[in-house]
Amino acid sequence: YMTLTLCLFFLCVDTAPANAKIVHEGQACVVKDDNISERIYTIREGDHLVLKCLVKGHPLPQVRWTKTAGSASDKFQETSIYNETLIIEGIQRVQGGRYYCKADNGVGVAAIKSIRVDVQYLDKPVLTVHQTISDVRGSYYQEKTVFLRCTVNSNPPARFIWKRGTTPIEQSKDQGVDIYEPLYTQGETKVLKLKNLRLKDFANYTCQVSVRNVCEIPDSSVTFLLTIGTTPPALRLSVNESLVVDPGKDVTLSCEVTAGLPKPTVIWSRYLNPLPRNSLVRNGTLELRSVTSADSGFYNCTAANNVGNPAKRNVNLLVRSMGNLTFQITPDSNKDSENIQMGRDLKLSCHVDAQPQDKVNYMWYQNEVLIYNSDSLIVLHSDPDMAPGTSSLEIIDMKFRDQATYSCVANFPGSTVPELRVDVNITQNSVTPPILTVPEGGQVVSVREGGTTDLVCLVDGKPRPPVLWSRADKDLAMPTGEWAVETHDGRLHLTNVTRDLMGAYRCQTAPYNGLNIKPRQAQVQLNVQYAPVLDPVFQDVRSPNYQFVTLRCIIQKSNPPRIASVRWTRNGEPLTSLTPHPQENPQLKFKLDPSNNGTYKCHVSNGVGSSTCTFNISSRPYNAEFYFDTPNPICNLKGNNFSYNLQWTQSEPAATDRIIGYWVNVRNVSHSHRHSLTRDPVKGSLMSYILTDLKIPLSYEIRLAPITTYSTGDYVSRTIKYTEYHVCGFEDKHICGFSQDRGDNFDWTRQNHLTQNPKRSSNTGTEMDRSGTKEGCYMYIEASRPRVLGDTARLLSPLYNVTAARGPKGSGRLPYCISFFYHMKGKQIGTLDVWLRVKSIASVDTKVWSLIGNQGPDWNQANIIVNPSGPFQVVFQAIRGSGYEGDIAIDDVSVTKGKCKQENSVSNTDVGLFPKLYFMLYTLCCMVTLKM
Repeated sequence: YMTLTLCLFFLCVDTAPANAKIVHEGQACVVKDDNISERIYTIREGDHLVLKCLVKGHPLPQVRWTKTAGSASDKFQETSIYNETLIIEGIQRVQGGRYYCKADNGVGVAAIKSIRVDVQYLDKPVLTVHQTISDVRGSYYQEKTVFLRCTVNSNPPARFIWKRGTTPIEQSKDQGVDIYEPLYTQGETKVLKLKNLRLKDFANYTCQVSVRNVCEIPDSSVTFLLTIGTTPPALRLSVNESLVVDPGKDVTLSCEVTAGLPKPTVIWSRYLNPLPRNSLVRNGTLELRSVTSADSGFYNCTAANNVGNPAKRNVNLLVRSMGNLTFQITPDSNKDSENIQMGRDLKLSCHVDAQPQDKVNYMWYQNEVLIYNSDSLIVLHSDPDMAPGTSSLEIIDMKFRDQATYSCVANFPGSTVPELRVDVNITQNSVTPPILTVPEGGQVVSVREGGTTDLVCLVDGKPRPPVLWSRADKDLAMPTGEWAVETHDGRLHLTNVTRDLMGAYRCQTAPYNGLNIKPRQAQVQLNVQYAPVLDPVFQDVRSPNYQFVTLRCIIQKSNPPRIASVRWTRNGEPLTSLTPHPQENPQLKFKLDPSNNGTYKCHVSNGVGSSTCTFNISSRPYNAEFYFDTPNPICNLKGNNFSYNLQWTQSEPAATDRIIGYWVNVRNVSHSHRHSLTRDPVKGSLMSYILTDLKIPLSYEIRLAPITTYSTGDYVSRTIKYTEYHVCGFEDKHICGFSQDRGDNFDWTRQNHLTQNPKRSSNTGTEMDRSGTKEGCYMYIEASRPRVLGDTARLLSPLYNVTAARGPKGSGRLPYCISFFYHMKGKQIGTLDVWLRVKSIASVDTKVWSLIGNQGPDWNQANIIVNPSGPFQVVFQAIRGSGYEGDIAIDDVSVTKGKCKQENSVSNTDVGLFPKLYFMLYTLCCMVTLKM
């Protein structure tokens, strides 16, 4: 039988601020670090981008991805992705830029890391042929200088190769050509200049572009045949540049190609808008069926054959239309009159909204008789004192005979568009100034939020003008989004009224369809009533049993402000309120016990509506919070078993009744079991429980809940699984269980940018850790005195257990991958060796990797495949070179089961900060006593 030794221990740990690093899992071409400590992710356009933000901190941070277009000063995009993994399928070039991973758990300053995504692409090149205008005489290209311009969009910049036929053109071997890059061109461009065309210059020319197989992007090319007959395009249009038609007609616009070799391609387009849906383009002809006013606009015909400049022709299509016809009556403006008076002048004006406006014809009639200009009646077809397109009839020194019915008729001569007509009766009694009033009781209109109401201004006068409504606050628009709304009866109808519509509204008479005089104005106040606004809407309240709890519901605002009633309920049952007066903020005070836990609601009404404060009152403990930054939580056991060090903290343990223990449920697809743990947690204490008898490679769901004398808290859940994937960035002061060899000459040193000696030599060593952060740590050897040539420092890894003696059938021993980053800058760099120390009856050391001398200013990665025969350690040995400029550093060390990947896919999951006692206790807890 098997006896499992249970080990439960507690260490004090504070909440830890968030930390983050970015790794990639997508289809990267290259991932490297530049000299500004930023990672660059190179990917081919159309491939899948996968970025993962590895975070640590307690509580577990929330991750947010954002992006800038090109530099850190650009604004963030409006959209954000809240997930540890960012996936972009089929990435496009516009999606390149800096991606930021922000991890925040509310403790300290949020952690932000960035990576620059560089999208690689190569478009098909475009080849155009040009000749200077001064050279164009007679035969276009015969015995003249010709320029072949090749343009392409690419990233990285493309390399160009010009060919005549199949032979590459070399400028140094052909005096008749020049190859150069023009200035101020869009995209990348190379020009092939053919000077004074020779007979052999009439040939096929190929422009081949290449990005040197970056991201396996193939080369691209374009070919052009230059002949004696090569000419640019020319066009002839079948209609005038301005075309006016009636609605409902079919319109045909033809572009005839009159010149061009190769044969030009004709394209029709419309300025600022797509072509109409009912349009048809074929053989250079654009056909529009049953046109409407919406089809008006500029239509462009373009012919191009990549020779010279494209030929273009434009047509301005105007479809006749007439809309609203209005009139104005203007008394003698020189006398400031508002009435029609005999012996004074009077002007009648008429305006129609039409297209084209300048083609409208106006005719005036008096009692159905056409008016011609006379001494007393003057027709102005375009009145300069009015809006453009307005016609006026001036009545000079009005007489009794001038009292009549005047008609204004607007039409398009020779058009099928129906004419519009307005009649105005002009007598002293038929025209009176308007009077605008607000009905009694209508100065203030009250309506409940979400309801419907009318604002009313009554207008009287002859003729009766429309009423224009607007907000009294000129900075506020009407509910429709317009600045003014016209009503014919003076009623402004409002639906689904919201509180932001509350305020004063101005009504005024319109200056048209009536007297053109100073407008009459009035105001109506809209009062929107709404239910009380309360705080809190919801609150979770925890308290120990048999202590008093006070619930307060704050009334922030209300319209009307007077509170009509306050009502308290518990789990839907009414309670007696302890509030002495309903106008005060309601409160409820009571002693909590196991029988009165539940949901308490405060219902506050002001007669218009009711709002609720909801309180969840409980003596149940808060949830436990899993700790995700446990260093090396997995311990290999005999057979196919492993143990897992589960760690957590208790949120606000003193907020409720004393916590006496925890339930721990462990389950997988086949079975589950539950453990009870007895413990009194303290705020800030990190609790641990060793889960044993776990089977490789199964996954387990772990559920954890605190227990008090009276209740059990909610379960929290996480999934654990066996993995041998560990990366050490030396962020923990105990360096992930690595240790110094006692048999060497000196020790490796843990350091970061902030702890560096400011007087150190700038010609050796690294400024920052591999991730490029000032806070990130690494291990290095200091080559300054008292070190001498040949001194050795060795760093030993923890012991790695080999869980399988052999790999898959026929593959020999199971391989492991040792991966790390090294930094070896300096002219006196010595040697960095990696040894494999296999534990058996006696330890056996084997050198598996070695590097000597200066390797430059960058961090480089090494991947080593080993096949240990038993439990093993990795030994990093640094040997001091000939002088002090010989510092060597390592960072981000990982040992994983299986062969190394071809590219760097190591993620840095740095361990948290723990006292050294943790490692001792955890080692003890991995013991298993087996009795057979």
